[in-house]
Amino acid sequence: MSAEDAARSFGFEKALARCFADLSNLRETTVIRSLPFLLCGGALAAVAQTPCEKLSSVKLENAIITAAESVAAGPYRAAAPPAAPAAPAAPAPAGRAGAPAGRGAAPAPPVLPAFCRVALTLTPSSDSHIEMELWMPAENWNNKYQAVGNGGWAGSIQGFANMQTALREGYATSGNDTGHKGADPVFGLNHPEKLVDFAYRANHEMVLKSKALIAAFYGKGPRLSYWNGCSTGGRQGLMEAYKYPEDFDGVIAGAPANYQTHLHAWDMMVGVGVRKDDQHFVSTPKLNALNKAVLAACDAMDGVKDGLLNDPRKCKFDPAALLCKTGANSDDCLTPAELESVKLVYSSAKKKSGELIFPGKEPGSETGWAGIVANTPAPAMLSMGSFMYATYNDANWDWRKFDLDRDVAAADEKFGYVNAPPDLTGFKNHGGKLLLYHGWNDTAISPENTVNYYESLLKKMGSKQDSWVRLFMEPGMQHCQGGPGPDQFNKVAILERWRESNAAPDMILASHVTGNNVDMTRPLCPYPQVAVYKGTGSANDAANFSCKTP
Repeated sequence: MSAEDAARSFGFEKALARCFADLSNLRETTVIRSLPFLLCGGALAAVAQTPCEKLSSVKLENAIITAAESVAAGPYRAAAPPAAPAAPAAPAPAGRAGAPAGRGAAPAPPVLPAFCRVALTLTPSSDSHIEMELWMPAENWNNKYQAVGNGGWAGSIQGFANMQTALREGYATSGNDTGHKGADPVFGLNHPEKLVDFAYRANHEMVLKSKALIAAFYGKGPRLSYWNGCSTGGRQGLMEAYKYPEDFDGVIAGAPANYQTHLHAWDMMVGVGVRKDDQHFVSTPKLNALNKAVLAACDAMDGVKDGLLNDPRKCKFDPAALLCKTGANSDDCLTPAELESVKLVYSSAKKKSGELIFPGKEPGSETGWAGIVANTPAPAMLSMGSFMYATYNDANWDWRKFDLDRDVAAADEKFGYVNAPPDLTGFKNHGGKLLLYHGWNDTAISPENTVNYYESLLKKMGSKQDSWVRLFMEPGMQHCQGGPGPDQFNKVAILERWRESNAAPDMILASHVTGNNVDMTRPLCPYPQVAVYKGTGSANDAANFSCKTP
């Protein structure tokens, strides 16, 4: 019986379930993964759009639909993230992905267009419990799908804000919690399958289910699919492009934690080093003085004094210039122990052989170091838990005995599948476009890591790849957003123009906003180009800059 006949004979739900069931035993191969949507298309097109509530009867492999409801246009507040489970944790550094935000009065719920909300629980393994939501516009669907990423160790659907924006722009959109609750990696203790879900499986399963339900609701699948994520969400996007290159037609990957095991090794190297004794902690006033000295030494190197460093790697400031005089100690100088900590934060983690593990923080970013060199009893669980739970599966692992060479090797062996390799040949062949971006003032993930990823990709795939991948480095931007530099630009619109109109971004106009006022605009340039001041006019006006190769 054809898919069309099945639709007429059994009704929509039975035809869809039958079509997917017939193909479910073939879905493990790369070629077959997309066949359910291709071969079932006739059944889907043979019937009218399905009412939202009837989606609850659709049968999907390894999935339970827990809600299918029509949401009227108007204010809508998504579910709040759950509280994290108890774990032996020190406070996460300020500004780190996954660190708790300050609590105040809840903002008014956003006003959204009418949509169909579907909630699912996915169980690709016997120990999986992945919660996701899919939102589909009731009207004016743009025939596209946008998935949103997470931050830190996830543990909730963290992308509701991006889903709201996507929905307003006509996208069907989804996000998930990667298979656990709470922002700490304690979920991985004795649960290896949950670590696999976090690493890559949860997002791929979400994509498969989202596309099936989109096809069910509208009678056709999405014409184009995009990924939008930063931090862990950046890593997730790169992992999707690497492991499942046909899932998306375009990927936005900001500040990616693509080398997560090595990122956490750097964190531990510094976390242990600054806890030798109480004298190695550095106060916020001293960090401010350090930043002021860095800018005084290096700000004008790029041709304009604007509080931003175009390329901090060129700044060779020696923090020893701030060494306190013998016996003295004040907020504008560093003691020998504090100087040791500062140098450690600037430094890269390297093996005894000299091989790079992970780069350090950049000059100019010092005001964001408070969480790195703060007086807390232990390193942040964000990184410590990576070794405790994901590497050694030992809640009693002693962070004081951390050994860089030994422990990073163990992490790569046990949990290295979380890292996204710099080979996207399949994604390129699929016609995908990749927009990479990273702020030079990022103190959560070293911006040089993204530069290294990009250069490794060029080394692997060839030097001329700008037709499908471009990297934009942002002076003054902190982790994913914020900081004194221009951090605001419409990433999705840029990716749309690139993928849909072949208009590659030769320059991105970015803004810095204070309150509701745009107080700076600046061009962002495709790496290795930088924005160069023309010599006259306001340094806050993008018109007075041009992109040039250094």
